[in-house]
Amino acid sequence: MLDTNHSATIVTIIIIIIIIIMLTWTKLLFFLCGALSPALCCDWLRHYGHLSNATRSLLNVMGGQLTEEACPVYFPNKLYSNIRKAEVESQLVFIRDSLKLILDLYHHDNLSSSTWDADLTEHFLKSMERQLDGVNTCVSTHRAPDRGLWRYYRRLRRTLHRTGSGSSHGTDCVSVGGASDCGGSNASWELIRKETKRHLDQLELLVAFIRSRTPLV
Repeated sequence: MLDTNHSATIVTIIIIIIIIIMLTWTKLLFFLCGALSPALCCDWLRHYGHLSNATRSLLNVMGGQLTEEACPVYFPNKLYSNIRKAEVESQLVFIRDSLKLILDLYHHDNLSSSTWDADLTEHFLKSMERQLDGVNTCVSTHRAPDRGLWRYYRRLRRTLHRTGSGSSHGTDCVSVGGASDCGGSNASWELIRKETKRHLDQLELLVAFIRSRTPLV
């Protein structure tokens, strides 16, 4: 009976030691994630390349050749240049906000006026949403979006939805920030698709830059 109690005590002690070790490693992992770099603990970054390539391929084939028309809103090269100088968490927030703001461009009823393949367009949007869901696991939801980035997409949406095909007015109106903006022609959608590709290409380069700075990812 004594041997049985002694054995049970030893087993209990071993279990307690294992639990302590597991808790210690868990705390260490959380410390590394919070103190060293969010990218080290961001599994999404490892799979970004494949999903990004699939998303950009869908964007290309859903509407055929991209328009050569110039966009009336200057591309925010300075924003992409500045974000490379920021900390990794800020870069991940920038990627998250960019994906969300791109998706917001496509989320209104006038999408039906485009000539894109409906099934491929749906797959493209779902692929974008998967990217957004992935990066959301890597960043704090409390981080506010970059105001410069938000203002750029506001200008892009307002300008492009005033772009008509041979007309000073679009086919319909949407509300942006309390103001009524008209547009939604096929010409404006093609400009949005062209600018979307430019942004996705830049985000791909930014992710590659982050991974180059965190070799363990």
